[in-house]
Amino acid sequence: IQISDNWPGYSLDLFTYPQHYYGDLEYVLIPHGIIVDRTERLAKDIVQDIGDNDIVVLCVLKGGYKFCADLVEHIKNLSRNSERFISMKVDFVRLKSYHNDQSMQDMQIMGGDDLSKLTGKLLSKFPLFSFSLCFTYSVFLFCKDIVGTGRTMKVLLNTIEKYKPKMIKVASLLVKRTSRPDGYRPDYYGFEIPDLFVVGYALDYNEHFRDLNHICVINDHGKAKYRV
Repeated sequence: IQISDNWPGYSLDLFTYPQHYYGDLEYVLIPHGIIVDRTERLAKDIVQDIGDNDIVVLCVLKGGYKFCADLVEHIKNLSRNSERFISMKVDFVRLKSYHNDQSMQDMQIMGGDDLSKLTGKLLSKFPLFSFSLCFTYSVFLFCKDIVGTGRTMKVLLNTIEKYKPKMIKVASLLVKRTSRPDGYRPDYYGFEIPDLFVVGYALDYNEHFRDLNHICVINDHGKAKYRV
């Protein structure tokens, strides 16, 4: 789903959201209900594509945890209602690439240190899940909250691919249109959005707004209020 640059969004008055964020947001870009429905469709596409392979989900923390949890739950529900059971393991990796609302040159990768067990396996990428459980599974799925320039994912993929996993897939809730794209696109993504700094649904600004269910655009007041 592509959200155009001139999309005005939804008025905050149409929705409920935590009172402590009053005055900090411009508008709702994607309501929670639409996120849930789109994630369910992504789960269906993933199940159709992976065939009979079991999955190791690698969740990229922290912003990807809600998308990942909802996606995994939808995959589990689809598995329960089908003739075959899809077994899944989950592990976590954490990336730090922002200071306030600015992308940093140096990205920190924390967790997932037992990568050698990925060799010869299939890997899908969702916001991070741990690698120590991977040795009996064939598909790895990385789950991520948002892809902008693609720099973060390229660094992570380069780290993983040197272990020669059998298959890697990446799912991202959002893809951001930026002035510095490198052409990278995840295998699955929910929404393509303008080059805006968005918060909510576990996406944060200096650890705030993770408790906001909708994806919203933060305003200048909110940035100043929570700047570090």
